[in-house]
Formats: sequence, structure tokens, C-alpha cells
Amino acid sequence: MPQINQWDDHEVTNNWYPGEILDDARYTEKRVDVLAGRARQAYHEWVPTPMRSGPVHRKISYGPLLDIFVLDMRTFKDVNDGNTYADPDRGLLGAEQREWLIRGLSESRATWKVIANDLPLGLVVPDGATAQEGVAQGDPGAPKGRELEFAQVLRTAHRRGVTGIVLLTADVHYTQAVHYDPARAAVQDFTPFWEFVSGPAHAGAFGPNALDATFGPQTHFVNAPPAANTSPADGFQHFGEVEIDAGTKAFTVNLRDREGRSLWSTTLPAPRR
Repeated sequence: MPQINQWDDHEVTNNWYPGEILDDARYTEKRVDVLAGRARQAYHEWVPTPMRSGPVHRKISYGPLLDIFVLDMRTFKDVNDGNTYADPDRGLLGAEQREWLIRGLSESRATWKVIANDLPLGLVVPDGATAQEGVAQGDPGAPKGRELEFAQVLRTAHRRGVTGIVLLTADVHYTQAVHYDPARAAVQDFTPFWEFVSGPAHAGAFGPNALDATFGPQTHFVNAPPAANTSPADGFQHFGEVEIDAGTKAFTVNLRDREGRSLWSTTLPAPRR
């Protein structure tokens, strides 16, 4: 089965970020940068990527219907703190990758532009009692912290007339369909879009996570376990499936359980140009 593999946290250690020093007796090497360097080498040796030892973020094109923008939300990530700063130079993507994404979305002529973001946009993913692992921090107001760079991406894409953006993500251990609309948001300068979350394939199940209202999210479907770290033997294992119709260009999503049963489905019509 062909795969597009993405760099995430468990290639190194849970919720890692560059510069972190581990406070964990299980590790003799506590410098995360050293661990990440070793993990990056193993990643490129064992996972086929077109750039071999180059950057993890990349665009993969499937003709006129689909461009996939695979993000790297680890290599350039800032420290996990309260995530409420006002510094636009910080974030998850870094300036170079952020500009690459904006340029790629603007230049794409594909009907659908899928952003594979390994951390969700509007779901709050905490790292301990006060720090944040993800983009959102639970503040429903104007963008702060890591939200600033995604506000820039969405704003620029909107002003340049980019259509057909869909986010596909995992990280959290359950499945959810979320629609974002400026009519519900603290910011209005973006085009409505969907984010589809699905996982895990075989791990303890968690969730659901709280939503951050900054980008106007609304849950259309969620399937999460009744208790944290529910065993895979109890179900709540998921994967997502996308089909693009060659004739109508419609984008159909099925969120499925481990047996392949569709728990929820929607079809997005091709955007008007």
C-alpha cells in the first residue's frame, strides 16, 4: 500500500519540541535535539520520501484534482507554553515553511488543496496542566500564539481567491468532522473550510478534545471513547477515506471504524472558481 508518511511527535518522544530537555529518568540522553536528530535519520532511512535527507514538508500532486501539502509541525516548533504570545515570528511552522505553504496554495491549480496537518487547528491539545501542544489554546477571541501563523495562511489564501482547502489530521485519538466558518469566528478574513480528524489505528483511545472558537469551528460528527485510554480491544479505532469523483470533482469523506464501517460521511461539491 503506498503511503505518505508524516513527521510527528512519537518518532522522538511525546509532545516534543526543539530545545527541550527531558525530565524523565527513563532517558539517559535527555537532550531532545539529539534524540530528534537520531529519529530524523531513522525516518529518512526507513520511510521512503522523495527528498531523502531533505525537508519533511513537501507538496505531492495528483493531477488537476488534488495537491497535498504535507506539513512539518515539529522541526521548527516553538516551546510548549501557554501559547498566548503576540509574536508572529514564533509558531509551529517557521517562517520558511509558512511562506512555502502560502505560495503553494496560491499557485496551485488543483481543484482540492489538502493540508495534511499532524496537529489539529481548532482542537485544544494540552501538554500538562498549563502548556499547549497544539495550535489552539482554548481562548475564543482573536488569534494568539500559534494561531497567528495559521490566521496569516488562511487570510492570504482568502484574499488571493484560493478555494478547495481541506485539512486532514490525526494526533488526537478519536475521530471528528469540524467545519470552520468566519460567520462564527473571532476573525472573518478566511474562506470556510473543513477539518477531518481520524485515529488511532491501534492505540489507546482518548477525547473528545475541547474546541477553540477563534476560527469558528462547529462539530458535525464525533466518535470518542467513554473513558481516557480506552483499549483498542474496545473499539474506537478509526481511519478516514477520501474519494474524489473524476467527473463531478466532488470530494467525499468517510470516517470509518477499524472494521471499515462508515460511521459518518459527507460529500463536498467542487468549489466554484
